[in-house]
Amino acid sequence: MIQEFKDFINKGGVFEAAVGLIMALAFIPVVESLIEHILMPIIAAIFGQPDFSALSFALGDATISYGLFINAIISFIAVALVVFLLVKAYNNATNKEDEEDAPSEVDLLTEIRDNLAK
Repeated sequence: MIQEFKDFINKGGVFEAAVGLIMALAFIPVVESLIEHILMPIIAAIFGQPDFSALSFALGDATISYGLFINAIISFIAVALVVFLLVKAYNNATNKEDEEDAPSEVDLLTEIRDNLAK
């Protein structure tokens, strides 16, 4: 059982997952600041209020706070956009590195031609 646990730790990418989790947790304040200090002031300039938490209506004895839901949707979209942009930047960076390491078709064809000529 101990050996199985060691194998799990070594093969499961636990270290990489832990590093990813720590980075994600450290990234949360950045995204929250983006939403609170950049996105919401832009929304306030457009709609005249900094957030929508005050929007609600009464339904019998209940209060339906749909403004909080709108705030949550805005936050979700902002986080999704930031993650999308990070993934896109990462993919572009890794694709360029892969392209730099790989020989071009012309190089390969030239090498094949030279080998056939010999």
